Amino acid sequence: MGTIGMKNLQISPSDSHPGKDQQAAGVGILLQIMMLVLSFILGHVLRRYKFYYLPEASASLLIGLIVGGLANISNTETSIRAWFNFHEEFFILFLLPPIIFESGFSLAPKPFFSNFGAIVTFAILGTFIASMVTGVLVYLGGLTYLMYRLPFVECLMFGALISATDPVTVLSIFQELGTDMNLYALVFGESVLNDAMAISLYRTMTLVKSRASSGSNFFMLILRFLETFVGSMSAGVGVGFTSALLFKYAGLDIDNLQNLECCLFVLFPYFSYMLAEGLGLSGIVSILFTGIVMKHYTYSNLSENSQRFVSAFFHLISSLAETFVFIYMGFDIAMEQHSWSHVGFIFFSILFIGVARAANVFSCAYLVNLVRPSHHKIPMNHQKALWYSGLRGAMAFALALQSIHDLPEGHGQTIFTATTAIVVLTVLLIGGSTGTMLEALQVVGDGHDGPIGESFEGNHGYLVASCDEDDDTSGNRLKMKLKEFHRSAGSFSALDRNYLTPFFTSHNGDEDHGKSRTW
Repeated sequence: MGTIGMKNLQISPSDSHPGKDQQAAGVGILLQIMMLVLSFILGHVLRRYKFYYLPEASASLLIGLIVGGLANISNTETSIRAWFNFHEEFFILFLLPPIIFESGFSLAPKPFFSNFGAIVTFAILGTFIASMVTGVLVYLGGLTYLMYRLPFVECLMFGALISATDPVTVLSIFQELGTDMNLYALVFGESVLNDAMAISLYRTMTLVKSRASSGSNFFMLILRFLETFVGSMSAGVGVGFTSALLFKYAGLDIDNLQNLECCLFVLFPYFSYMLAEGLGLSGIVSILFTGIVMKHYTYSNLSENSQRFVSAFFHLISSLAETFVFIYMGFDIAMEQHSWSHVGFIFFSILFIGVARAANVFSCAYLVNLVRPSHHKIPMNHQKALWYSGLRGAMAFALALQSIHDLPEGHGQTIFTATTAIVVLTVLLIGGSTGTMLEALQVVGDGHDGPIGESFEGNHGYLVASCDEDDDTSGNRLKMKLKEFHRSAGSFSALDRNYLTPFFTSHNGDEDHGKSRTW
């Protein structure tokens, strides 16, 4: 990735005063800490009084926008402002990993893997459809003089970067209000995996633009992504299994080695992420599967005190990182220079993104429902909730910042301004109306009172099918596919119980180690 904002950190020798620079750093970091404290307190108050019209993420973004606007008006010193520039390298390498790992580590595996086929369909095919539809509509809008005209490849680059969803706000409200665990798994799984797809699409389009030969590169896109996805998943699973064996045989679960045990456990996720990034793969996918594997196998090899510590630690740094990302983004949006001369581009981009999201969700849901029995299809109200959950966030913002350097002057600035407006509108407006949307679609209370995924076998699970049921509307071929799916799922559960769990953990696979030990 590029080095956005690094130029602002360079101070000429004549202006450089170590004491003054240190004071500016102290003031900048103090402001960041104050905004974090204010965000957490405000978030607590909003949750306590069940005020869902301003979710935590929206409140954090709003705080960043207000403080950034005040700093801009007050003509704050450049040396202090430099501490608030949004560096996409810092975001991708340091803030994103703990958020994704905690998502995988706290994930209820059963609804996620039971819906894995649908999740991959939405994340890969759906993101591709959304980016192509957005790019084509933006290009046609330029041809018909509805909006600022961009070259076709640049329109596709915009479609790729704006297809990255970030429904942190929606998911938090899902958990607060309680909704169907399958819907939660679909929204969460798509958002994590589609970030990797969006990055892959954006980089491919950048390559197409630089080489001016779209044919072969365009054809290789899907193959390249699948290669990246499989490689990243393998790297993540491999690191997770390695950590499980280390903690099983190293004998670290004794009192005087608990600090070492916790330190090693904390380092493995970052090792997985940086390994994938270093190999040109997706660190997002890698660390997600590392989190899932480490929770299922490695976690049970820790001592009880270490288990409590790592659970609390990753939840803590994930909360800090998520809150800081939205503050960081809000402050930078207020401080950056924007190109507001092309309001039509922003307006029609928002409309086209809604159309593209609908093409993504409803076409992929139709394909997924084709291979499901009639009583286990994704219902229409869940499809509408999926469409509504397509908020844009930090990933789209980071890629838009990168586009300023990848595209000619004026073009990248226009895309960045449009992306900024879309992020603010979706996080504040759509995020704030999520509770109302869930009630209108009648999906509130579809889930259970406990944590998402604890009661997956309930009546609302639209993927849990019985192979013994007679379905007159489905053919023998579909029945055979379902039977084969259930046989393979059952055989994997048996493999995990009889071989993987005994091999990678110090417990017997037949023992019950709580809900986190069940797939």
